[in-house]
Amino acid sequence: MRSFALPLVAATLAIPTATARAQNTSMVRNVVLVHGAFADGSSYDKVIPLLTKQGYNVVAVQNPLSSLSDDVAATKRAIARLTGPVILVGHSWAGMVISEAGNDPRVAGLVYIAALVPDTGQSANDVTKGYPPTPGLQQAKPDSEGFLWMTRQGIDQDFVPDLPAAERAIVFATQGPWNSKALSDRVMMPAWKTKPSWFIAVNDRMLPPDYEHAVAKRIGATTTTLTSGHVPMLSQPQAVANVIIDAAKNATKTAAGTVVR
Repeated sequence: MRSFALPLVAATLAIPTATARAQNTSMVRNVVLVHGAFADGSSYDKVIPLLTKQGYNVVAVQNPLSSLSDDVAATKRAIARLTGPVILVGHSWAGMVISEAGNDPRVAGLVYIAALVPDTGQSANDVTKGYPPTPGLQQAKPDSEGFLWMTRQGIDQDFVPDLPAAERAIVFATQGPWNSKALSDRVMMPAWKTKPSWFIAVNDRMLPPDYEHAVAKRIGATTTTLTSGHVPMLSQPQAVANVIIDAAKNATKTAAGTVVR
């Protein structure tokens, strides 16, 4: 009896383990984080450990912010470093970037954070037409070479108003200048038309909040609204990580039902 019972028990125990493995392999384990204008990859430094603790492979892109094509190329290089499907995350200007780079076949889903999301043939200049100008963008000042920099007032009051003063000072000191020529670069085939999307909307002073809710609805994104400033990755990192994890768990499930819009 003992010789038959032990294999039977072992086989019974193996069933849920195999099922769990099958479920895990259906999840996306790679995340590429793309920063926006006036920032660098460190804008995700509070989110990265939350994702890696959950077993995700994470790469934060360092965009040159010199043109859409340059930033897309940097993002594609990051995607190429990983094996398997990827969740592509873009903040603010990087919504334009991931809408183009997200056409990579390895990208399973898109997460937009307080982002510019273009339709076919649109530039960043086109995306928010019809909405009133925001106080934050009025604090973006060009230098002699046409690169835009945020003033200290803009950082403190509009970009990261919900961070402590010491952290706001670091954001100001480490900001990445944004080539104003990039505002006219166009996305011809937005990836959200064929990939499942998630959107985090905020109480924004950089982009119009009404725009964020409207565009999230238009692209059919799973939407989360946070009571935060423009950079929730720094002020509410766990909430942002939760949305990314939800995308990683569900992108492959929803991809089959995604249609061209």
